[in-house]
Amino acid sequence: QVQLRESGPGLVKSSQTLSLTCTVSGTPITTRYYYWSWIRQSPGKGLEWMGAIGYDGTIVYSPSLKSHTSISRDLSKNQFSLQLTSVTPEDTAVYYCASRRGDVLPLVDREEYDYWGQGTQVTVST
Repeated sequence: QVQLRESGPGLVKSSQTLSLTCTVSGTPITTRYYYWSWIRQSPGKGLEWMGAIGYDGTIVYSPSLKSHTSISRDLSKNQFSLQLTSVTPEDTAVYYCASRRGDVLPLVDREEYDYWGQGTQVTVST
């Protein structure tokens, strides 16, 4: 059974860097042809696809977030991570990691994904 679990600080101050990790169990993140995404939902807003890292290490970012987003992976721990620099209160959201097999697409509907984490709340304080 494949499971994804997000972890990270629940509270971050403005201008700091937010770091989140998604720990994957049940399958290696190098499994062909899966890609591993970060998606967030801000209060009162819809889901926003942030970026993804593929089974082969290819990384794709949302153009609107590319300038202050970084995604990486640690194969020894079967984890992938998100770093968001210079955060503001507008980055307050529930952050999810999710995975699907196929092309890297900026999808946000849960039914499009094979696996979806429970989400972790991040609040950015002023």
